[in-house]
Amino acid sequence: MRWALVKVSLAVTTMVVVAFAVPLGLVIRELARDRAFSNAEREAAAVAPALSITTDRDELERVVASAGSDTGMAVHLPAGDGQEALELGRRRAAEADIAAVRKLGRASTTGVAGGSTLLQPVALSTGKIAVVEVYVPEADVTNGVGTAWAVLAAVGVALILGSVAVADRLGVRMVRPAQRLAEGAHDLGEGRLSARVPEEGPSELRLAAVAFNSMADQVVQLLANERELAADLSHRLRTPLTVLRLNTASLGEGPAADQTRTAVEQLEREVDTIIRTARESKPQTAAAGPGAGCDAAEVVRERMAFWSALAEDEGRKWRVAGADRPVRIPVARADLAAALDALLGNVFRHTAEGTAFAVDVHNGEDAVIVLVSDAGPGIPDPEAAMARGRGSGSDGSTGLGLDIVRRLAESTGGDVRIGSSVLGGTEVRIWIQLDGRAPATGGHRQPRRRRPGRLAAAYHRSRSR
Repeated sequence: MRWALVKVSLAVTTMVVVAFAVPLGLVIRELARDRAFSNAEREAAAVAPALSITTDRDELERVVASAGSDTGMAVHLPAGDGQEALELGRRRAAEADIAAVRKLGRASTTGVAGGSTLLQPVALSTGKIAVVEVYVPEADVTNGVGTAWAVLAAVGVALILGSVAVADRLGVRMVRPAQRLAEGAHDLGEGRLSARVPEEGPSELRLAAVAFNSMADQVVQLLANERELAADLSHRLRTPLTVLRLNTASLGEGPAADQTRTAVEQLEREVDTIIRTARESKPQTAAAGPGAGCDAAEVVRERMAFWSALAEDEGRKWRVAGADRPVRIPVARADLAAALDALLGNVFRHTAEGTAFAVDVHNGEDAVIVLVSDAGPGIPDPEAAMARGRGSGSDGSTGLGLDIVRRLAESTGGDVRIGSSVLGGTEVRIWIQLDGRAPATGGHRQPRRRRPGRLAAAYHRSRSR
């Protein structure tokens, strides 16, 4: 926009300068020509009174010498009354031109070598017509024209440069607030909630900046209210959890009692984590800074150790693959553990006892894939299952668990897909990008990914086994 305004100003100013400078330059040239021939007419007029009195050669020579240079003036006297034709000075005009002026009795100009001549008729006392010839060099005709044109060109260039400078300043005054508004919107979209825009510039942009800052304040307030609501709702769970923990003390000893007490303790820790996270000013979804994150293989082994005990009680076969080597991902440990617990909890909640399940970890150059698959009946409508608050449609399914998984993957630029597993049931694939791409925003759109390369080949080989 700024450069467009400068270009328009440059074009308009150039057209105006050309429209005025070209005619003015032509006028200056005509004025210089008129000045030169006016001087020639004055020189010719100085000789005319002497010609009307005398035709003596000596007298006329003195008059011509006093009127101007004898090399630039000539007097042509006709023959008559026993006198021969007389010419004083150097003649440059053609005889035919002199005869035409003498016959017509009007002054005339004609071009000669090196300039022009003014032929002025003068009546003699004898009634004859003499012709005074005044030579006007080309240098006299163009005297001062070049300087005047140079001045006009300099003024025109100065006007053009001045208009461009003014247009550039006006463009900056208009464009800079617009750029700041765009940068502020981008920062706010990237999650920097402190982004604000200076309320300056043209009135329209000032109003836009005021509206943007008001919107940003409302977003911060809404998020703060949401965090407080989440913290309050989580805090309400503490009372029934306390009762549940006290009741587990009466279960006695045994694997089932230990697992129940462990689960209650884990639930209390998760509720405390939710409360602390909700009251923090910054979201904790994505790991921040280089080197941050966790070892996905370690988290998978830890959560499978927890769920394997329940799997043995229900007679479920389970398998873990790809978790024997460290796999670093840009995701917080608690977030990955919550996502795995949500998926494994869905397996236990929505499949019959004895249904097998598996967790596979595939490590690639640019991404990590975590697969959670089971041998259950599958999900008829995967798209509906990914919709927050809808779930798979079965009892007790809200879709919030899959929404947690989706937000974790999208925080790295990845995504989540639901398909059919090699075990015959459902397979949930979590694609975690490793290049630190910003989280996807704007609803449930699928982020753009690179070509998976070796990771995709490894993934398809695992499905064909």
